[in-house]
Amino acid sequence: MDSIRIEGGARLEGSVRISGAKNAALPILCTALLADGEHSFRNVPELRDIRTMAQMLRHLGLDVDVQESTVAVRGRPVAEPVAPYEHVKKMRASVLVLGPLVARYGRASVSLPGGCAIGARPIDQHLKGLQAMGADIEIKHGYVDVSVPKGRLLGAEIHFDLTTVTGTENLMSAAVLAKGRTILTNAAREPEVEELARVLNKMGANVRGAGTDVIVIEGVDSLHPVDHAVIPDRIEAGTYLAAAAATRGDVRLEGVSFDYLEAVAAKFRAAGVHVEREGDGIRAGCDRSPRPTDVTTAPYPAFPTDMQAQFMALMCLAEGQCRITETIFENRFMHVPELNRMGANIQVNGRTATIQGVRKLQGAQVMATDLRASASLVIAGLVASGTTELRRVYHLDRGYERIEKKLSGLGATVERIPGDA
Repeated sequence: MDSIRIEGGARLEGSVRISGAKNAALPILCTALLADGEHSFRNVPELRDIRTMAQMLRHLGLDVDVQESTVAVRGRPVAEPVAPYEHVKKMRASVLVLGPLVARYGRASVSLPGGCAIGARPIDQHLKGLQAMGADIEIKHGYVDVSVPKGRLLGAEIHFDLTTVTGTENLMSAAVLAKGRTILTNAAREPEVEELARVLNKMGANVRGAGTDVIVIEGVDSLHPVDHAVIPDRIEAGTYLAAAAATRGDVRLEGVSFDYLEAVAAKFRAAGVHVEREGDGIRAGCDRSPRPTDVTTAPYPAFPTDMQAQFMALMCLAEGQCRITETIFENRFMHVPELNRMGANIQVNGRTATIQGVRKLQGAQVMATDLRASASLVIAGLVASGTTELRRVYHLDRGYERIEKKLSGLGATVERIPGDA
């Protein structure tokens, strides 16, 4: 198993291009199940999760050709709409095939999802919505079996009991081929949801209100293939912003929209980091220890849970004490013991972590527990004295494209150490 070795102490400088958004690309790839023909998806990041989704679509009978940042998919009728455990266990986002399969074929069998161990993340809201649209649901032997007695889903008014991104995306993709109007209330507002709506509308769907908490979908009879370039990854951008700030660097993030990072930028500015628009990108820099800044995660447009660990790594070096409260996932402080092994001073009480800033961190062997925890340990390693070796980097490879090469291009001393298969 590969590891990443980091020699700390280098100041990050220069420019880095932000890759396409993984969390936008995954539901978009699933839209190929809704229409036969040649789909082309560009600016897709080269990541483990993308390869996993490509394998899933191939299993369902689609032709998928991955060439660097372009994924070409030939949609064709699916003989058996079954997403098996061996594929779904690798990535929770595999459940995103459920909505398109039920919409198109009136039935699907999908293994209960896996992915990062950061919380329960049930799919009850997905199933509640499908039931409201006329589907019968049975859970047995670890699978969700969905069937539509009338053959086609019916439009319905669906209120999410809690905001769910994948739930919103799954029901949007189901509703586009339903008969009649579907209204989703308390819907997720994330940019990735907006992006999915853009793709569906380019395919001939009628989706309005994406980006607000009320989304209205008028069902259509059929859709057509699409050519689309995926938006940049706001979480990857935020991660490099944190790395630049922690190393007291000066980095330009190329090709990313500032609009999607306003809540993140506000907290970094409060911490004393210079963040500003620059052309089609963002410039970030810092010349001093960060100021302690409290953060509470919440659904978009608030501070994202996917940036909590990276911001915590920066706050380990703050001049004073701050608190980070996690409201989305109950198990998302698993990086804390590893940061403390590097000399951080963090105490956790329930869903709140109290960070007392320290003057420096020390390199150590550390273990990644999930995707964003991995990123926080990389940031800590960049500023730690000595050598940090990060193990279980397969988590990192799920969400960051060539991170060791991008960081090396900014002046860091980072290398991947190949391990046993």
